[in-house]
Amino acid sequence: MSDLSERIAKLSPEKRAVLAKRLQSSPEKARALAPEPIAIVGMACRFPEADGPDAFWQLLMNRVDAITEVPRDRWDVDQLFDPDTAKAGKIATRWGGFLNKVDEFDAHFFGISPREAVRMDPQQRLLLEIVWEAFEDAGRTLEDLAGSQTGVFIGLQGQSADYFWLQFDDLSQMDAFTGPGTAHNIASGRLSYVFDLQGPNLVVDTACSSSLVAVHLACQSLRAGECSMAVAGGVNLMLSPLWNVPLSRMQILAPDGRCKAFDARANGMVRSEGCGVVVLKRLSDAVADHDRVLAVIRGSAVNQDGRTNGITAPNGLSQRALVRQALRNAGVTAAEISHVETHGTGTALGDPIEVEALAEIVGEIRAEAGTCYLGSVKTNI
Repeated sequence: MSDLSERIAKLSPEKRAVLAKRLQSSPEKARALAPEPIAIVGMACRFPEADGPDAFWQLLMNRVDAITEVPRDRWDVDQLFDPDTAKAGKIATRWGGFLNKVDEFDAHFFGISPREAVRMDPQQRLLLEIVWEAFEDAGRTLEDLAGSQTGVFIGLQGQSADYFWLQFDDLSQMDAFTGPGTAHNIASGRLSYVFDLQGPNLVVDTACSSSLVAVHLACQSLRAGECSMAVAGGVNLMLSPLWNVPLSRMQILAPDGRCKAFDARANGMVRSEGCGVVVLKRLSDAVADHDRVLAVIRGSAVNQDGRTNGITAPNGLSQRALVRQALRNAGVTAAEISHVETHGTGTALGDPIEVEALAEIVGEIRAEAGTCYLGSVKTNI
């Protein structure tokens, strides 16, 4: 149980009621400056060599490098590998972060027929499993969820359509289940269908930020009263080598298969697999419902780079504006920030721009505020 949960749990029923009432009746002016915080009341994940939040924490504590060579059951890395980034039809890396047993799925458990399950993108299957675990972590049952105004917000990048292309390769294998089984809107829609959730439902594709933007939109939806609870997160699997080929031409992939954030040796990113989901509620509702509160989201912000020197190039001024806006939305000052989990792409272009933006906004007052650490857990996975 978190410290916040322990403090709330020790309150008398009367004090809990007062706290819930105060959170619900914030003055409109204060609400505009700092909207009601959003509580994380459950979470689940599956990352390379980490089948849950506790396992992921241990992976980080033990400094585990979860990157491996491409497994034989994905594609023939020897046939496709070539260190020459200009070589057509080849991939300039042998590495990635992979999940185990993505071909395994208990279709009967979710009330899905074997025939339909075969046509379902494993990303849809993985989402069902991880969202189930997240609801369990939040103490929710199927009976609680059925008919509820629970929203679903899932990050899923557009090029993540490997399972469709695998079926498209043999037209005779495509059937009535191929369409819903590979559609990205069904990746989120199937969650609402299986759990009978009747709040907003959408898939978000903003490239690297898809999952975070999904969380941002879920928080906005909760504050607007569109839903009473929300699940938000993202999923990605690499079932074919297709997307690695253009990335190699773009010289985005690290040849040595290591994402070296904030390092002079930084030479690219590493593609990886995983799924992570959080269950969200308005903090006042979480307190009133005696939920375990794992953490609190006080504010977030979204913007875009606009026109830069290239469509994939970041914009330092936009990043500075974004951090300032997020702090304003949260109602906190830069001096209160002691850790920033960064994008940390491991590229010679992206990392310096990110650090410079953070140094100007968060670092300018550190003499009085103490150290603020920058981290990027993606380097492990």
